[in-house]
Amino acid sequence: MTATAETTTAGRRRATFHELEVAEVRRLTADAVEVTFAVPEDLAADYDYAPGQYVALRKDLPDAEGNLHEVRRSYSICAEPRPGEVKVAIKRDLGGVFSTWANENLQAGDRIEVMSPAGAFISKHRMTGMNDPESIDTDTEHTFVAVAAGSGITPVIAIARTVLAANENVRFDLVYSNKAAMDVMFLEELADLKDRYPSRFALHHVLTREQRISPLLSGRIDHEKLSTLLTTVIQPDTVDEWFLCGPFELVQMVRDELGSLGVDADKVRFELFTTGDPGKGRPEGNIGRPVVVDEKGENFDIAFTLDGLQNEVKSPKGQRETVLNAALRVRPDVPFACAGGVCGTCRAKVVEGSVEMDENYALEPDEIENGYVLTCQSHPTTDKLVVNFDA
Repeated sequence: MTATAETTTAGRRRATFHELEVAEVRRLTADAVEVTFAVPEDLAADYDYAPGQYVALRKDLPDAEGNLHEVRRSYSICAEPRPGEVKVAIKRDLGGVFSTWANENLQAGDRIEVMSPAGAFISKHRMTGMNDPESIDTDTEHTFVAVAAGSGITPVIAIARTVLAANENVRFDLVYSNKAAMDVMFLEELADLKDRYPSRFALHHVLTREQRISPLLSGRIDHEKLSTLLTTVIQPDTVDEWFLCGPFELVQMVRDELGSLGVDADKVRFELFTTGDPGKGRPEGNIGRPVVVDEKGENFDIAFTLDGLQNEVKSPKGQRETVLNAALRVRPDVPFACAGGVCGTCRAKVVEGSVEMDENYALEPDEIENGYVLTCQSHPTTDKLVVNFDA
């Protein structure tokens, strides 16, 4: 592919895929690897990113019957911006097709399709220019706090590394929860950060299945532990920005607790790797389900613009098909990654008509107010619907 990624709004850009070579695969834990992709000079602009963003990986993998089918998964970039490379961490999920394949088979020299970076889990402060060190605020005093669990550390460590190196007036507190010490991703890198910035980086390891000296740091984070952390270890009224990344239950609990303490919601960035729906689990970006259209039946008429081209598709009213699923039936290049309402890759603007959106863990309130929806979660509610992926 030769399409150029286009920035739409802050932190948003056109999702395009390019085939990149794997430069290195490094083992992090028994169930996680760090994968480095080499970015050629002619694609440098396409893979410029802000710490906290993610890429989607696309690969044809065999199903249970041995038939190849396309699988997409989103992974956060785990390193500060460096020209010529993009690094992601892939933790093996129980039953995860892509993560298992990557942990067992991916190696240097392989080539895989990688989407241009996207995502809004980035600082609103002038600390994270898109690979633009001159734009980073190096004078203002800022205090950042992150709460992460498991692989939720991947975007957080990229943010922490960047802001601590850029500004000697920054303080960063990290509460990081894992089952046991052997499960901690980037253990050495976090220790190095602590050694490098002893007075500015505070690291609080919480182990849910391993006893630590402090009872506060042992066992699952519940409301009582969180309340203690936020009144004795961390002072919320001094924090400029919060970064929360992990499973739905933990992220929502921290958001609720911060809200009860009067923390402005605008100061809280969050990203999920599960939706909180037991039936859905971790979002998985697979090609949509097949739908047969009866031209004489009752259908929604969906029109959409993508890369300047307009397409039309009919969607049976009785199928409760998503806008994304319908669009994929006529345009396989429609952008999506997680298909779970989490990443925001499938975002589009409603130009005419209306939709009902099941879930939203990616769009900001002002985006919804301006007519943007997640097409993977949206169902038409009017006979005619027009959306624009380019808006």
